[in-house]
Amino acid sequence: MAGTKAITEPKAVFKEFPLNKAFTLLESGPVVLVTTADGGKQNIMTLSWTMVMDFTPRFAFLTGSWNYSYKALKKTGECVIAVPAVDLSKKTVQIGTCSGANINKFDKFKLTPLKAEKISAPLIKECYANIECRVIDHIEKHSIFILDGLTAWVDSKRVEKRCFHAVGDGRFIADGELINHRRIMLSKLPKGV
Repeated sequence: MAGTKAITEPKAVFKEFPLNKAFTLLESGPVVLVTTADGGKQNIMTLSWTMVMDFTPRFAFLTGSWNYSYKALKKTGECVIAVPAVDLSKKTVQIGTCSGANINKFDKFKLTPLKAEKISAPLIKECYANIECRVIDHIEKHSIFILDGLTAWVDSKRVEKRCFHAVGDGRFIADGELINHRRIMLSKLPKGV
């Protein structure tokens, strides 16, 4: 705003936060499980860096060659983004600490693969939601995959539906109270949302 001046120094109000930890202030999307299938071999990886790109079913996430699923994702161009609820948080974190190169994560973590409708990667029965996706772009320089959602599934009978979010330092935050400001936002929301 023109004419507005800073009236006090930041240090008078705020405590300086370590810049190398600033990402922990912005980690926002829920922790998800991503499934792939390559030649009959199914795998699951845990990701916390996801992004909704707009009101269409377009998403992005970051992963690279350090993840075993990366090769299958690049080869097939398909995956399922499965959204676990908070009751699966421990199992979800454990999935992210081992490699599918030498174990079957579905078996090890007692998860049930379900046949997807439009792609070969499986849904995860125990998750609250599953989105079948096709890769439409890969920004290799930043290891970002851009995906279009093809079909979305929700287990409406599931009692626990709260998602959880990574802080980025080994701690997680579970969804809490829902605050409804829909009336204020209505003019900005696409029809049907």
